[in-house]
Amino acid sequence: MSTAKQAAKKIIDQLPDQATWDDIMYELYVKQKIEAGLADIEAGRTVSHEQVKAELLTNKG
Repeated sequence: MSTAKQAAKKIIDQLPDQATWDDIMYELYVKQKIEAGLADIEAGRTVSHEQVKAELLTNKG
């Protein structure tokens, strides 16, 4: 497993040479959000589609 710094370097190295600061920040942000989501899945912090749908239909207004 790589460290955050190693993962960031890999992402940056894969970007084109003309990548902007915004491009770099976006790619790092997306990677962080994906990692956080995967950690939530591993920890069981998820809600099923059916649960969300039922809640939305119940609290429709």
